[in-house]
Amino acid sequence: MIKIAIVEDEAMYAKQLEDFLHQYEKENGEAFDITIYSDGDQIVNKYQSQYDIILMDVEMKFMDGMSAAEEIRKIDTEVVIIFITNMAEYAIQGYDVEARGFILKPVRYKLFAQQMDRARKELESKKAEYLSLQLQAGVRNVSLNDIFYMENREHYLHIHLEQEDIIFYC
Repeated sequence: MIKIAIVEDEAMYAKQLEDFLHQYEKENGEAFDITIYSDGDQIVNKYQSQYDIILMDVEMKFMDGMSAAEEIRKIDTEVVIIFITNMAEYAIQGYDVEARGFILKPVRYKLFAQQMDRARKELESKKAEYLSLQLQAGVRNVSLNDIFYMENREHYLHIHLEQEDIIFYC
């Protein structure tokens, strides 16, 4: 199941994106777990690398999408961020936060589906490269390339990375 966040302050567009996701699920035999946020600050305050894809509006009242994406990138470099905006000039700024796509409003389903196809392909290529760990603080994705070695001591798994060790009960 792919976990998707919609971050959109206009209820009409949030509903449209949710409907497009359900249509895409049916057409592609996919299953989505969808969460909707009405502002960038809401997703940033609760973010724990729990999403695979974030559909993010750029212009919002409290925290705009670019600022929210910058904060999310500090925690999660792997999530696929697709910006939804009515202003094409934000596309260049999106490169700074490694946005994987841009969809201009009004959103058309064909373009939306193309962006989702690309996002799914990217997720598929990453799947084998990461270890998803369910920790007390939330889900943590660890790149297999970052793991020096792992060991099991008295029912605790020790994962040794360059900058830290992750230890959890198993």
